[in-house]
Amino acid sequence: MDKREGLPYAQSGTGQVERLLAAIEFSKALASAYDMETLLSAVLERIKLLLPARNWSLLLLDPPTRELCFAVTVGVDLASVKSIRLRLGEGVAGVVAQTGQPIFIPDVDQDPRFSARVDSATGFGTRSIIALPLVVRGEVIGVFEVINVEDEKFFREKYLPHLSILADYVAIAVDNVRNLQKLQALTFIDDVTGFYNTRYLIFSLDHLIPQIREQGGEFSVVFLDLDNFKAVVDGYGHLRGSKVLGAVARVIHAVLGPDDSLVRYGGDEFILLLPHRGKAQALELTRRLREKLNQTSFLTDEGLDIRVTASYGIATLPEDARDREELLLIADRAMFSSKGRGKDRIMLGRELTPAEEV
Repeated sequence: MDKREGLPYAQSGTGQVERLLAAIEFSKALASAYDMETLLSAVLERIKLLLPARNWSLLLLDPPTRELCFAVTVGVDLASVKSIRLRLGEGVAGVVAQTGQPIFIPDVDQDPRFSARVDSATGFGTRSIIALPLVVRGEVIGVFEVINVEDEKFFREKYLPHLSILADYVAIAVDNVRNLQKLQALTFIDDVTGFYNTRYLIFSLDHLIPQIREQGGEFSVVFLDLDNFKAVVDGYGHLRGSKVLGAVARVIHAVLGPDDSLVRYGGDEFILLLPHRGKAQALELTRRLREKLNQTSFLTDEGLDIRVTASYGIATLPEDARDREELLLIADRAMFSSKGRGKDRIMLGRELTPAEEV
């Protein structure tokens, strides 16, 4: 092993050509990632093999807040820094993100740009930093930091050009995944209400159910169908009917929590996805929704007073169902049972228990 780094990669005597070929393979691995989780996992595994450094991190700029967040860390537990956000200009990473220029600091104690906030939170001791911006189309989207390099001169001569190439590949890959996510988001949106559609329903359930099963948690689904909505369309026309649907969706969404989702299933049917909520919690939320919906007057800005009610069906995994198909089927069946019992009521799960009995 190389005494300066003590890492297998330095031992191999890999030359410039081999490192370039490795970078090309690295770019292929990143190009095959279609979601951020897979991409970051590929970055972690590949750079561990290519980079002779025990401590490094990748921070990405969050577009809405313009703050840096830790996406990948080596040498520090990611969980310990996941909640830390760095403003533009804060610390070395924040300065690099703000200026778009790399920074090399051999002794952080001698540089006022260094912020000890991360060290204070983790107990890590930073001595030196090499920080590079991730740039796409002239815009900084993140920062790559290598911390506490044993032999800075050796690292900068032998590996820094290689690291710059890797940083460019990472920047392009992150940008590609984010653009793909934007396109996917558009395909998940319902034109009438502006909330999710059935494509999102299947995607979300297939993603969330295995996670919640593994954690031993619960997942509730609520089917709701507006009662006698055809009378609204017949009486006021399709355009106003669509406006009412959009307004109903906003009433529903206002009741939901940050982890919950609203899906327009089609026509005047909606589905609520309630991860990490058991049946009692789902019932409590549905009761609040029913009260709010029944008290709301729609299209008052047009001088109208349109009132709607809905019929609700609740199913919970794993209490009522084992998989996505069964969960949706039972919630749907409970909703139809509500219709059959006179509408404007809530029915629960496999046993079709009226909410009034709970």
